[in-house]
Amino acid sequence: MFKLDLQGIGYGDQRTEQIEVVTDVVCDVCNQSTKLEFGTLSAHWGYGSKHDGERYELQLCEKCFFYALATLRKERADEFMFDENFDPSTLDGFGLK
Repeated sequence: MFKLDLQGIGYGDQRTEQIEVVTDVVCDVCNQSTKLEFGTLSAHWGYGSKHDGERYELQLCEKCFFYALATLRKERADEFMFDENFDPSTLDGFGLK
């Protein structure tokens, strides 16, 4: 990431603004470049939660994102394994919108 200072003139006043330009996003798990193609895992816990006021946001490369998704998919399968109405084929599209 780099910062760029811009000077602009508007209605007789001169001002300097600083903007940030993202040139790469690094995976928060494996520290590899995502080449600006990344998934995001985020949460903002509110009142009544054990984690009230906490915010989380992770940028994940494709490999780490799908590893996390597979882990959550397995957790769901384990949770409902003995439920007679559970259809394991529903896990194929788990999380897919």
